[in-house]
Amino acid sequence: MNRQQKRDVYQGVIGVTVTPYYDNYEVNYGKMADLTKWWISNGLVRGDAALKVCSVMGEAPQLRENEWINMLKTTVDAAEGKVDIIGGTHCKDTLRTIEDLKKAHDVGVVGMQVAPPLFNDPNQDDILRYYEALSENSDIGIMVYQNHWYNYSAINAETLLKMKDFENIVCIKWASFPGCPDESMEELGKYFNLIENGNDRVGFHKRGGDGFLDKTAVAYPPHDLQLWKFLEQKKYSEAQELWDTEESSMKEITAKISANSGGQARMKKALMNVMGHEVGEQRPPTLPISESERSELRSVVIGLGWLDPNC
Repeated sequence: MNRQQKRDVYQGVIGVTVTPYYDNYEVNYGKMADLTKWWISNGLVRGDAALKVCSVMGEAPQLRENEWINMLKTTVDAAEGKVDIIGGTHCKDTLRTIEDLKKAHDVGVVGMQVAPPLFNDPNQDDILRYYEALSENSDIGIMVYQNHWYNYSAINAETLLKMKDFENIVCIKWASFPGCPDESMEELGKYFNLIENGNDRVGFHKRGGDGFLDKTAVAYPPHDLQLWKFLEQKKYSEAQELWDTEESSMKEITAKISANSGGQARMKKALMNVMGHEVGEQRPPTLPISESERSELRSVVIGLGWLDPNC
């Protein structure tokens, strides 16, 4: 793949997948294969979407090394080339990240989300050297994870712009902060695809954004696929109304579930389970979803028309 082809992986609805478990918290690879085929059959396909596997939402930092690579391979094999698979590796030093990139490439992953090596306490020059080394020592299209809320992970717009000639650095997972404001999107968008990691779907698209990370698409694809269609057609009023309907409906229960126990995947797994996908719970110490939380969330998705109340 050339640089433009690697950029093109990052567009549309980026379905951020969870890792399915059995009741004993061991990985259920068969369920992941079945889900991948279901996502494809429900429209999450190349051109409109990609699947991001083993990211923080997919509990990658908590997975064993063999589980991580087997999850990636399982998803690639099940996809049968119909949707691009993006993997994730986070916060490791340069040498181990390069190893991860090569392993992922070998099983057919075409993109990787990579967070800065925050435990190395990097400054901006260290971050620049880090991504330059990744680009030079792999052949996979990398999405830079801008996660400024962690110490040593904020990447200034000036630093990102210096990456424009790094062949395999092709995308930025966008989250603005004073060192990298939304106003810098126009210039950075000339060299990188930009994927929203926030809540301003319409504004981000108007500023030149290329896609967004889902909140609900892997549980109920039609909503986000319709939202993406409205955005691409520049039907911004319709897109905003569709987004606002979901956000207002989900806001209260999302806050409640998040407050009762931590865990990036807790809410999304709850949603998938309510929708009948049965992906298990997040690994401890995160608490399983309570019956009251499940019941309240079920009422919300029934109200949205996503679930038959008789199911």
